[in-house]
Amino acid sequence: MKFPPRRALIPLMAGLLAATSALVFAGSATAATTLGASAAEKGRYFGAAIAAGKLNDSNYVTILNREFNSVTPENEMKWDATEPSRGSFSYANADRIVSHARSRGMSVRGHTLAWHSQQPGWAQSLSGSTLRSAMVNHITQVATHFRGQIYTWDVVNEAFADGGGGGRRDSNLQRTGNDWIEVAFRTARAADPGAKLCYNDYNTDGINPKSTGIYNMVADFKARGVPIDCVGFQSHLTNSVPGDYQANLQRFANLGVDVQITELDIAGSNQANVYASVVNSCLAVSRCNGLTVWGIRDSDSWRTGQNPLLFDGSGNKKAAYTATLNALNAGSTPQPGPVDPSAWYVLVNRNSGKALDVYNFATNDGARITQWTRTSANNQQWQFVDSGSGFYRIRSRHSGKVLDVFNLSTANGGAIVQWADNNGNNQQWRLADSGSGYVRFISRHSSKALEVQGAATTDGANIVQYDDWGGNNQQWQLIRVG
Repeated sequence: MKFPPRRALIPLMAGLLAATSALVFAGSATAATTLGASAAEKGRYFGAAIAAGKLNDSNYVTILNREFNSVTPENEMKWDATEPSRGSFSYANADRIVSHARSRGMSVRGHTLAWHSQQPGWAQSLSGSTLRSAMVNHITQVATHFRGQIYTWDVVNEAFADGGGGGRRDSNLQRTGNDWIEVAFRTARAADPGAKLCYNDYNTDGINPKSTGIYNMVADFKARGVPIDCVGFQSHLTNSVPGDYQANLQRFANLGVDVQITELDIAGSNQANVYASVVNSCLAVSRCNGLTVWGIRDSDSWRTGQNPLLFDGSGNKKAAYTATLNALNAGSTPQPGPVDPSAWYVLVNRNSGKALDVYNFATNDGARITQWTRTSANNQQWQFVDSGSGFYRIRSRHSGKVLDVFNLSTANGGAIVQWADNNGNNQQWRLADSGSGYVRFISRHSSKALEVQGAATTDGANIVQYDDWGGNNQQWQLIRVG
């Protein structure tokens, strides 16, 4: 896949370095005024399912760009849309959504790679090993096309049956063999190794036979090393939420997977209270990454006439919107406790909102480290490797190399690059608490802090070291992504 060209190396100019120390930004104590901004303060996303055909609607796009920091294509990534005839792929509408999202720093949930519904006619006519082969090829082609651009894939959608049995749905995919879900997940991992891989379903919001069947599958996958990272709960609700909703999310999280609210919409007169309850449940479960509403305005909803969304047909905020935003703002901001050395994190700068990034997906020693609009791709994912005495190396998932103060510099403006891990002092960093869920990274070698040079807000701005003065451009939020 091709990635957008990035600017050539920006010289480390002495005048710019001098300006850095003069720029001080006061943190804001004001409550966030949009859903996405408030969710981001809590280390989460708040997204919407969108349609490419509505991106010419100015009212629709204004709300989308203002309120949300994640999108899910409603139909544009489904099998019938992306492979209308066998071996012939069509990505125009899906590409349009992804481009819109990434240009505005939104993450993308890919929906969905394998599903019994919305299959093209040619796939519906297949069975057995022929269908299995077609499914594997479809997942490989689509996930490869979007490789590095997707935060989470709904790899398999709605594969369990309703009712009290807790078993699989009878479908043409299920009839290819009981291992089809496992094969789908392994195929997706090979095609897009940096994305979270989710199983997604409905009527699983409480603890019931269906959700327990899925729970047992996830537990089995985790025990056998099948690559599954998260479970999606669609949460199409009316007037109430199951009393064990939070407990259900937590039991899945306890298996070692993330949980996501993926298709939220709520009908009925108690709508505002139920939205707040769902938000509160997600905020109470540390591994709940975020929430997605299935549409923007009531007129965009698949639940015609039920008005289940946060904006009315004219795009006005409803009481449910206010309840949702208030619940988000009332939630506690995650505090920087001890990092999990087994986890992967995206490091987001407080000043710019951009992510720490290995420039241009480089893998060589000495490659520059920059900030870039968050995509959660592998070159923006980092792991903390314990060096002892409270210091860590910070290792790139993409290259396997670690953050390094270039050439053992002790100067302000010393370049931060990636380098093979030799556990040197210039590769070791201490986390210093800045409050409100942000930390500074202090070099063991120089005692200086990692910062965005010149407090820049542009993509491609250099990461350097500088005296630790606590500026917003030295503060980073750790967002766990795996």
